[in-house]
Amino acid sequence: MVATSAQQDSTTQARLRALARQLQLPVCDLSTPGACSTFRFYLSLFSANPQDNTKTLGLASTGDDFKGNVHIDFVHGKLGHRRQFGGGRGQALAKAIGMKQGNNPTIVDATAGLGRDAFILASLGAQVTMIERSPILAALLEDGLQRLAAEPELSSIAGQQLRLVQANAIEWLQQHANENTANRPEVVYLDPMYPHRSKSALVKKEMRALRVLVGDDDDAGLLLQAARQCALKRVVVKRPKGAAFVDDSKPSGNVQSKNTRYDIYPVSNAREHNS
Repeated sequence: MVATSAQQDSTTQARLRALARQLQLPVCDLSTPGACSTFRFYLSLFSANPQDNTKTLGLASTGDDFKGNVHIDFVHGKLGHRRQFGGGRGQALAKAIGMKQGNNPTIVDATAGLGRDAFILASLGAQVTMIERSPILAALLEDGLQRLAAEPELSSIAGQQLRLVQANAIEWLQQHANENTANRPEVVYLDPMYPHRSKSALVKKEMRALRVLVGDDDDAGLLLQAARQCALKRVVVKRPKGAAFVDDSKPSGNVQSKNTRYDIYPVSNAREHNS
C-alpha cells in the first residue's frame, strides 16, 4: 500500500500515486485517522535529512514490526562509512569475489535485498547487476539509486557500475546461462535469507521487513544451482559463521570475517568457460 497525506505538496502526492499505479497497490491517506490501519506496511516519502529537501522512499509498519522507515541510503550512514573505511579490496567480501590485482569482475547479485554488498562491490570498481524479485524492495533500490546519481562524486557508480533488474533470479540466471559468454557474469553472488534467530529482538528492523517481503528463501538450493550454471568463474554465497551450507552443497573454499563466511563454489560449465 502507498500512503499519501493532505499535508504533502502536489508533486509528492503525484509521485506517490504514480508509484502506486506502477506497483498496482492501493492508496490510503495518512492524514485520515485509521485509513491505513488495515494494512501491515505502507510506502511513503519522507525527509531523511531535515537540512535537505530531497524526499526518500521508505517502508513503514502500521503495527509493531519495526519503528521508523526502512529505506536505502547509499551515500550516508553506515554505507558511506563502509565505503570509505571498510577495508577496500582487503575486506573479506572483495577477497571472496576475487577482486585482487586490479581485477574488476562482472557480478550478478542475485539476492539484492537492500543493495549494500552490491554497492560496496560497485564502489570498488566491479560492474554489478542487482536482481531483486520483490517489487517493493526494487522500488526502494531504484529510489536509492536515483539519490546516489544526484551526488556529483558518486554519480558514476549509479550510472556505470550498478544496474537494477526486478525479476525472479532463478529464471533470470537460467535464461542467461544459455547465452554466449559476453552476456554472462563472471561471478554470481548470493545472500539468501539467514536462518531464524531464537531471539527476534536481535534481528534488526531491516531484516524483519526483508523476511516479510521476500520470505525465507526456501528455493536457495535451486538458486545456487542456477547460479553455478550461469557464472563463468565462481559463485559466492554469504552465510553466518557456523551456518549450514546452502542445500548441503559443500563449497570448494571460503573466506571468513568476524561473523560471516563467504562460501566459494566452482561453476558447472567449466568446459564452456575454457573453450
